[in-house]
Amino acid sequence: MRRRTVTAGNLEEILQATAPATETAAPQPPATAHAPAPAPAPVRDHGLRTEFEFELPRGYVDEAGTVHRHGAMRLATARDELRPQIDLRVKENPAYLSVVLLSQVITRIGTVTDVHAGVVERMYATDVAFLQDFYRRVNSEGHTRAAVTCPHCEGAFEVDLSGGRLGES
Repeated sequence: MRRRTVTAGNLEEILQATAPATETAAPQPPATAHAPAPAPAPVRDHGLRTEFEFELPRGYVDEAGTVHRHGAMRLATARDELRPQIDLRVKENPAYLSVVLLSQVITRIGTVTDVHAGVVERMYATDVAFLQDFYRRVNSEGHTRAAVTCPHCEGAFEVDLSGGRLGES
């Protein structure tokens, strides 16, 4: 068996070449200038929640000085989990894996929709730790709730980690 070195540049090519036959579509003929664009397929709701809203504890500060606290994270796919493994930055520093992984699954932070590793790098450590825990909860437990205990009365209750202040809905 031959080993093959994979780089981020040819990952898509390899994934397409190794995709099962049911996922690959027949090649489409080139579209002519006069042919109308095909209508998008209707989106079906399967009852699966794939995106989760969150509120950062401190907030991401962009280059203009604007603070962004509200955002959204989608469920991770197997590809999301595999892609960081071939990233050269992760190979040089394994701790960078969470930065790459978070940058792939965060769909927006405030008005920032192009969330890349550089954005995650510039976040406060408390926000990155929050997002790592949020990722784990969403992808392994399927929800954003956490059991907590009041330090004063020792009463146990659940809180939703996705954000909002007490009393807000």
